[in-house]
Amino acid sequence: MTMTTTRIDRGSTPSTTIYSDGGDLFFERTFDAPRDLVWRAFTDPELIPRWWGRHGTTTKVVEMDVRPGGRWRYVNSAADRDDVVFFGEYLSVDPPAEYRWTFMFEVDGAGPQGGPETYRFVEAAGRTTVTAVGHMGTPEIIDSALATGMVAGAIETWDRLEALLTEL
Repeated sequence: MTMTTTRIDRGSTPSTTIYSDGGDLFFERTFDAPRDLVWRAFTDPELIPRWWGRHGTTTKVVEMDVRPGGRWRYVNSAADRDDVVFFGEYLSVDPPAEYRWTFMFEVDGAGPQGGPETYRFVEAAGRTTVTAVGHMGTPEIIDSALATGMVAGAIETWDRLEALLTEL
């Protein structure tokens, strides 16, 4: 018997494709910028605060050591809520093609949540497609994560990135 998984749309927009397949959650978007520049935006601690997070939030990079075993920690702040701390460790880094990291965040009453993610950067004709894959484990875990507003937050964050790339 062969098991097959089904691709389920999870809120795609004209700019961003979002779907799940089994226990993986995919976010994919093509940016009008070369791969080296997009890679830099994802891995330069000076650039992260300029685009990371929803509109109206600020992000401080506390730690960012982009190498296997290196740790990262961002604090995202907004006037209407407590700070949210995101953190993890780089598992593998292959510039400018791909990195894997653990993406964790604290949830009140539940403790650390998250897991491994893979980011791929593919350039064609001067444009770069970024594919982020959250390896979440089960469709039920994906449903719980999506209930937090993750899709809207990711789209806003990548909208901010797109605007920054036009300035660099």
